[in-house]
Amino acid sequence: MDAIAEPIRLPADVDAQPLVRAALALQPVLRGCHAQIEHEQRMPPDLLARLHAAGLYRMVVPSSLGGMQADPLTYLRAVEVLSEACGSVGWNIANNGIAQLVTLGLPDDGVREIHGRGPAVVAGTAVQGGGQAVPVEGGYRVSGHWTFGSGCQQAAWMLGSFQILDAGQPRRGPDGRPLFWRGLFPRAEAEIIPDSWDVTGLRGTGSLDWTVNDVFLPERRCMVHAGAPLDNQWARWPGVTYALPTQCWVGPHHSAVITGIARAGIDALIALAGEKTPRGRTGMLCENPQVQEAVGRADAILNAGRLYRSATIADLWNSIAAGGDTTLEQRARCRLASTYAADSAREAMDLVYRHGGSTSFKRESRLAECWRDLHVVGQTVTVAPEWYPICGRVYLGMDPGSRLR
Repeated sequence: MDAIAEPIRLPADVDAQPLVRAALALQPVLRGCHAQIEHEQRMPPDLLARLHAAGLYRMVVPSSLGGMQADPLTYLRAVEVLSEACGSVGWNIANNGIAQLVTLGLPDDGVREIHGRGPAVVAGTAVQGGGQAVPVEGGYRVSGHWTFGSGCQQAAWMLGSFQILDAGQPRRGPDGRPLFWRGLFPRAEAEIIPDSWDVTGLRGTGSLDWTVNDVFLPERRCMVHAGAPLDNQWARWPGVTYALPTQCWVGPHHSAVITGIARAGIDALIALAGEKTPRGRTGMLCENPQVQEAVGRADAILNAGRLYRSATIADLWNSIAAGGDTTLEQRARCRLASTYAADSAREAMDLVYRHGGSTSFKRESRLAECWRDLHVVGQTVTVAPEWYPICGRVYLGMDPGSRLR
């Protein structure tokens, strides 16, 4: 695979990047079809075509495969901007990017099968568990049931994790622990379970359960799932982008969704405050000093988290770009910053929701929409509170465990 040219420095103005500008231009379109996305739990064909045309479904794929090879800050900002308009779209685009990164760890013939006709949309999950396989000539026969198939109705491929059974027992690694593998299944070979995504927020992601039953999986479309989510199995691809550690991508991707939604929540209160006169009051909502303070505090809280996240990613990028390696403490700080940005978004959202008064709990209210979507994102394990002690152990000179490598 031919080497490619890639800028060594991160962009000084991320919002000026073509992918981010394209995401900004699509915001009115996303708002216009939001109700349809929520109802159908999938993106309308016209919107899907626009996202593809803008390159937003191939942001992190190498340029040698027809992708945009975006740096992480550009990718995250595009996800954030899409999430401001529709949390479900931002979520699906974010997850697709991580799944595409995972595919770059496949053998070369597997990568060619997946992306040979251009970057393919991938749904499913990289999380361990869900399936079992038995070895056969040339590969495995796999059966399994997986949850959270976000974007499965738009995908060409489904990503799932499984264990290989030898004489009925899980295959084990050198340390004696059971091993997991990841596999890519054609969407046509998977059965999507209808009505399996009945949730309070992010309904439009269509994160339905899915199964495969005794499906043949060739070796070229599977790889061992060892330790961290990506394990830099795609580091053979040239460019700083693919030499970055997992922590620049996994965690930040969901963190960008939640900070984008929070930004929309703050803007929703600002819009409401300029037009609402609360019942029993003579002045508009924007004249209330408590509302004024809430808007100011929410903006400061949100942006503090966002800037911390960006700074830690830039620190890792600069280390790699300078020809060095990254330290465990740098990687821990990046993961910690993603969780902190998510918690900052939650705090900002709760603040503006509270000051929206009775409007906030009306189902059709933009504040209610943002609050529902944000709190669903906030429950994901990638930004869970458990990352605080994991990273804290690094600072204390202790073993953080297998989840942070």
